[in-house]
Amino acid sequence: MDFQLTCEQQRLQNKCRELAADFLTRSAAHDRDASHPVENYDRLRNEGFLALTIGKEWGGLGASFLDHTIAYEALGQGCPSTALAFNMHASVVMPLLESAEVSAETKRVIADLVVRERKLIAGNFSEPVTTSLIGERPLKARAWRADGGYRVTGRKMFASMLEAADFVLVMAFPEGARSPSAGIILMLPQGAEGRSVDPNWDVLGMRATRSDSLILDECWLPETAAVFRSDDVRPFRHAYLNWFWGSYTPVYLGVAQAAFDELRKVIHTRRPEGYAQPLAYHPDVRRHVAQMSADLEAARLITYRSAWLSDTEGPSAETTAALYRAKYMVGEAVSRITRTALTLGGAHGIFKTSRLEQLFRDGALGPLHPPPSDFCLYNMGLYELGIDPADLLPPLKPG
Repeated sequence: MDFQLTCEQQRLQNKCRELAADFLTRSAAHDRDASHPVENYDRLRNEGFLALTIGKEWGGLGASFLDHTIAYEALGQGCPSTALAFNMHASVVMPLLESAEVSAETKRVIADLVVRERKLIAGNFSEPVTTSLIGERPLKARAWRADGGYRVTGRKMFASMLEAADFVLVMAFPEGARSPSAGIILMLPQGAEGRSVDPNWDVLGMRATRSDSLILDECWLPETAAVFRSDDVRPFRHAYLNWFWGSYTPVYLGVAQAAFDELRKVIHTRRPEGYAQPLAYHPDVRRHVAQMSADLEAARLITYRSAWLSDTEGPSAETTAALYRAKYMVGEAVSRITRTALTLGGAHGIFKTSRLEQLFRDGALGPLHPPPSDFCLYNMGLYELGIDPADLLPPLKPG
């Protein structure tokens, strides 16, 4: 197996590292203020990242899922919130462009918006009633036909980049549908009637994603706003797990790498008074750094392989298990690495001016970002033991 990046992948990685270095200069300020890093989004827009993974037949750059993984690991090393939020665009656009359930005309419209008009599209499928620990996604938001289009009412959660994006894709339950798994995806422009934002994103880490709540109060949309509808959205969700949540995994890998790099700088420059050598020479520090290095490399190889499987095999059982494995490994690694980096950095590292302090908080979200670590293990166990989920009891007593 060849682990060497291609020349094109190396160029993409270097470009993303250049962008990350620029984003880093503003990362602490956006983290402190929990503000939208719109200048970063504009830079990514101008550099062509809106169309990075869109197929060449639509006018995009045609980057693979592995290319995307390499890129967002590098971007995550600068301003993690920027990388995490901007990834929302690819995570919702790519399933629509790749799905056989979406018409060619709808795909053309979406591709034109992104490639030619350079529109930034966010996504908002989560709701207050859901929990990622169980993984079921009941839809309380409702959509019904009215006035030659649709009316939508509901409250959506975790709408990253909401006020910075040109459009947001929301999933709702179509009124009158017979199946509880039915769903419709609608595209809302910024100024849609009945749309408002609850600015409630005051959280531990990834503060600049501005993942506020979206309030829809009989929000009216034209017929053309409906880009997907199905009586059972579960196959669609499952077929594009790579984009829907697997595309976020490399961002946390980038956070772990950033913490590792920052720690190495700190321990090489901090020399205790009365000693001739910096902290890097302390045996316990060296041991921890070695463990962090092994954690990081293992997580990277597992993540890259899962992306390669996604590109080469599609949504097979092995690919799905590999994506869960990668998310679990990266979530646990970023938590351990950022905590150890903060500990080794000492009391100087806990100040708000410390890069390690911010990375520690951003990394803390890794294990609980959907799918959380326990849900990943749950699904990996089913795969490894060959168990059909239909043969299991529900995890909690049904109401």
